[in-house]
Amino acid sequence: MASSQKTAAGAANPQHMLGVLCGLAAGAWLGAAEAPTKLVTAGFSPFAISLCMVAGVFAARWTFPTLMKGTGFVFSDIASKPHLIVWALLAGALWAVANTLTVFAIRDVGLATAFPLWNTNSLIGLLWGCLLFREMRSAGARTIGKVIFGTLAIIAAAIMLGFSTLHDPGASPHAIRGLAAAAGASLMWGTMYVPYRKAYLSGMNPLSFVTIFTFGELGTMLALTWFFDGGSHSSAMQLIHSRQVLFWLFLGGFVWVIGDLFQQFATKYLGISRGIPLSNTNQLWGLAWGALVFGELAGADKLHLGLVAGGSLLMIFGALAISTASAGANEMGRRDEALRRECDRYGLDYQEALRAQNGDETKGPRARRWWDWVIVTAAVGLFAWLAADAVVPPLAMNWGWVAVLCAILLVALAAGCWALWTRTRFS
Repeated sequence: MASSQKTAAGAANPQHMLGVLCGLAAGAWLGAAEAPTKLVTAGFSPFAISLCMVAGVFAARWTFPTLMKGTGFVFSDIASKPHLIVWALLAGALWAVANTLTVFAIRDVGLATAFPLWNTNSLIGLLWGCLLFREMRSAGARTIGKVIFGTLAIIAAAIMLGFSTLHDPGASPHAIRGLAAAAGASLMWGTMYVPYRKAYLSGMNPLSFVTIFTFGELGTMLALTWFFDGGSHSSAMQLIHSRQVLFWLFLGGFVWVIGDLFQQFATKYLGISRGIPLSNTNQLWGLAWGALVFGELAGADKLHLGLVAGGSLLMIFGALAISTASAGANEMGRRDEALRRECDRYGLDYQEALRAQNGDETKGPRARRWWDWVIVTAAVGLFAWLAADAVVPPLAMNWGWVAVLCAILLVALAAGCWALWTRTRFS
């Protein structure tokens, strides 16, 4: 009986393992992307750091979709679903606010502690997935049990990590403010996944969605910096003229784009309730970069180390418990009901949207145009121009661990891209 149920679940969601692989790859790359924000300790405002990182995101987002599908496919996909443009812009705006809050959190409580706290966004995403998209409806008792265990584990881990920060003798005097910033980022990011899921139920390709998403995040960051960081007197103006520092923030944006694209595919194939907790294993990688590379926990006592390590591991186990709760045939039927509802609301073809949801798009990538190569060349040229004057940031780092973690990133990238290309051609 157990074997037949497992087979049925696999048949109900044939892309489950692909989504799991994408979620794990997303975790590794999203965790690494936050490392450059440590530059906030060099005297730059969180708004300036976030704005420059988003500028790097903007450049990289236009490069990858162009290389994988071409602008012809992207704009055709967007034109066929114009109602999703406003949702993508909203998602970008939410991301920009959340990312700025994470920089404040890193400044006040450190990367190793802030990361796990804002990753409670998986709980927010789980709630929205159940309420709006019928995720977890008609799931079996075992699946529901995994989700409940994972949810409780994540909450307990967040409490442990917050307690360790407030009771650390060397904690920042602004620890409460840092914890509040991390909590706000969690709320923003958890809600951001609603437009993600809405887009993929409508059959939009993740590469098309992120193209519009980019404008929302860059526009929001420009507005935040102008109104809350002194406008033309913001320290962002200093960063713009500091190519040796700017390169690292652009690089952070570049790394984040790779992680986010994997996260988009994980959300598409697993849903919010499973894909987001799995990609939130970036908490483990954030802890690794913070502790191993930047030495954030070097002076911590045993109690503090135990709380941080225990809370981190507990959060990882909770996220994995949720993500391994594979959807069965009944639950997938509920997903298809939500998909049909979206199609009826916006006049979309149900069968085409269903094929796209399962990674079998009827529209393939179009031939590359000359302007596609201009876009790619311009983006690569921008990064090369910034790299020419780049210098090592004024931070103490363990370069041996940098090499090890970068090697892991490359392995995750190769495995994820190979799986997506062979199974779906990046659909």
